[in-house]
Amino acid sequence: MAFPAREHDIPTVGMRYGGRVFCFIVNIKTLNIMGIVIGIDVGISTTKIVGIKNGKVSAPIRITAADPITSLYGAFGKYLHDNEIDLKDVEQVMLTGVGAAYIDSPIYGLPTAKSQEFMADGLGARFESKLDHTIVVSMGTGTSFVMCNGDEMRHIGGIGVGGGTLQGLARIMLNTGDIKQVATLAKQGNMRNIDLTIGDISAQPLPGLPMDTIASNFARAQTDASKEDIAAGLIRMVLQSIGSAAWLASLGSDIRDFVLIGNLSLLPQCKEVFPALEKLYSIRFHIPKYSQYCTAIGAALDYTINGTK
Repeated sequence: MAFPAREHDIPTVGMRYGGRVFCFIVNIKTLNIMGIVIGIDVGISTTKIVGIKNGKVSAPIRITAADPITSLYGAFGKYLHDNEIDLKDVEQVMLTGVGAAYIDSPIYGLPTAKSQEFMADGLGARFESKLDHTIVVSMGTGTSFVMCNGDEMRHIGGIGVGGGTLQGLARIMLNTGDIKQVATLAKQGNMRNIDLTIGDISAQPLPGLPMDTIASNFARAQTDASKEDIAAGLIRMVLQSIGSAAWLASLGSDIRDFVLIGNLSLLPQCKEVFPALEKLYSIRFHIPKYSQYCTAIGAALDYTINGTK
């Protein structure tokens, strides 16, 4: 490659992922940043971009295109244009995300490096939430969990349930992959027609399980279920699965705070599903202001904290 992947100051130990061990310890130091640092989270078709200067995030944007290269350069050009930024004002470009693997040369000739995605998740979520003892729940196509404990960040696993799950099931069951449309339909849905609760199967609450706790997703669904009810059931099933998996990932630790990032954190149903899980598990979920841009923010912060090698 024309430029090296990001390396971190302190190599790490201790975390399992795909049979390999990953853990990051942030070497906190403040560099003398003169220009704007651009953080770019490159997806397969969607790119998110933010700028950071003087410790402040400026005007994040999101661009969707047919491929990672088109999406990245489209987002970068639009960001510079909309914010009246000259190339000479950009000190560093930091790339992260699965689409970053397709980029093998500096962006517009600017200093360019890569930030490990789990590190970017942790740094961005910590910066936005102001929490440094938490599990970051990155809800993308699937979902990953990054445990933050002070300056140490560990990717502790994930599940194959996320936005991709919701899109795929919606295409099969609702003939649309548009998550916004699914969310709109879901607002009119009745969950009582879809999910089975503890109250449906037991005359009394079970230990730790109130009567309105979901016993089985979609267990009440019938062949004539409305699109609205199906949409509501799909969103609740995906969000509940993520929230419950996040809580399970915390067992064995004293963590009770979880930071939700990624596009799914913008679903209005989050305001219903996660408070119910908070009550059930005695934990707290947090959705930062720029929740969908936290990974891009974290990529930029990786440079402002650690620089490049």
